[in-house]
Amino acid sequence: MKRLLLFSLLAFLVSCKTSKNETTKNEKVSQPNIILIMADDMGFSDLGFMGSGINTPNIDRLANNGMVFNNFYNAGRCCPTRATLLTGLYAHNADLGWMTASDFGRPGYRGAISKNSVTIAQVLKSAGYANYITGKWHVTYDNNMTANADNSNWPLQRGFDDYYGILAGGGGYYDPNTLTKGNEIIAPSDDFYLTEAINTSTIDILDKHYATKKDQPYFFYVAHYAPHRPLHALKEDIKKYKGKFSKGWDHFRKQRYDVMKKSSLADAWALSDRPKDIPAWDSLSDEEKAKWEVYMEVYAAQIDRMDQGIGQIVNYLEEKGELDNTIIMFLSDNGGNAEPQGKDIPFDKMTDIGGKTFNQSYRKNWANMSNTPFRLYKSSNHEGGISTPLIVHWPEKIKQAGITNQQGHVLDLMPTFMELAGANYPKNHEGNYIKPYQGKSFVSALEGTSTERGAMFFEHQADRAIIDGQWKLVALKANKPPYKGKWKLYNLSKDRAEEHNLIDEYPEIAEKLKKQWNNWATDNNVLPLDGRGWNKRVKSDINSPQKI
Repeated sequence: MKRLLLFSLLAFLVSCKTSKNETTKNEKVSQPNIILIMADDMGFSDLGFMGSGINTPNIDRLANNGMVFNNFYNAGRCCPTRATLLTGLYAHNADLGWMTASDFGRPGYRGAISKNSVTIAQVLKSAGYANYITGKWHVTYDNNMTANADNSNWPLQRGFDDYYGILAGGGGYYDPNTLTKGNEIIAPSDDFYLTEAINTSTIDILDKHYATKKDQPYFFYVAHYAPHRPLHALKEDIKKYKGKFSKGWDHFRKQRYDVMKKSSLADAWALSDRPKDIPAWDSLSDEEKAKWEVYMEVYAAQIDRMDQGIGQIVNYLEEKGELDNTIIMFLSDNGGNAEPQGKDIPFDKMTDIGGKTFNQSYRKNWANMSNTPFRLYKSSNHEGGISTPLIVHWPEKIKQAGITNQQGHVLDLMPTFMELAGANYPKNHEGNYIKPYQGKSFVSALEGTSTERGAMFFEHQADRAIIDGQWKLVALKANKPPYKGKWKLYNLSKDRAEEHNLIDEYPEIAEKLKKQWNNWATDNNVLPLDGRGWNKRVKSDINSPQKI
């Protein structure tokens, strides 16, 4: 059902005085429901319609009947992406430039989103939206994720009307220690499995909304933990994939690439070379192959269960007659994760596969396949770390389903939702000055018109990058202060695999991009670069007795 919002003359006069970063509409606005679904650590090519071998019929349906952005970017890791997405600010500008594990005591690195930012929920609330969230929050300082702690950065204090999920970034699927309902931390049940709990609670909250607020539009942020490590999955889901990946990562990288080329998803891209530190599948013994197959089978099962929940949402909306007027977006917070977890054990020593004690990850061997056709992984600013397919499904408005080359960034979700909802962005909120949002709406792309996005900037743990049109300048961190690694230049229109460094051929372009990046870094609390490892960063917490 369409809902109409008619701004009063007073609202119009106020909007005329807003900054250029505020919407100024004085018109009837059809307010769609908005559901934003985010996977955690899912690689670029892990969906079924990309030839992944993973069963995702419900996400595939959204893609096949909607729009797929194949040049969309995240911030490369859990916290920075979530902070950027929620606030419309670059993560450092929102004070969450690293992780929630440490407050460095300086702007950009306070371990939580700033009071000088507002969330999408806080902005949409001003346009009459109800706001809900299930799943992983991970934008609150770790020391404030306990009962009786400062909860001012918990979801209900940040504009959401209902919440069920985990505050922390980790903790596994069976017994997370920050499981929260509303403002209360609760204990999981004996048969608890996080992905299914997110699926069930999402439908429960939708049920409650349609029973009590059916004429009010809503924003629903479904922030899945799947397929984040450790490899925990239900046995019934794992069983589906037994033997499905026996052909190995080399076969499936090629299969995924061929499918994406045929569908024009990877239009002018080459397939990056398999890294030298990953062996050819055919060089492995049968015992080694059996071990690696198990890792991928459980990983696939994690995504499968998430997809099942997305199917429940779609079916529910269909039954309510609300699917056409509901925007459903799906993306991942970063690329596949190469980080090892647990001792890499042989197949004949594996026990409790997918269960509570199965402390494993699928490691770089499979993560490289997940990120086909790109290089590197989560936490990197190379394409394998920051690229995500954004799927947008909206039957009422998207008349030309297919692939768009429109560039975009999670930074752009805030202004896009504002435009769709007819919401105004505040200069002040609850007595705090609010920084102007930094993204750009991509509503025109949904209407079939691509536009120049402009430069997008990246930094994480001293990895640096800027993308401006077809050009990308990127540098891995150096091992010693000031951590400035060597820049490399790539033409993404021909080389998304980042195989051909052009910095010597186009030094003037590189210099221009360097200046842009340095200006951005200065303006957004990025500097000085910090390339220290996890332990040193955690010990630098100003609230910890273990300072360095």
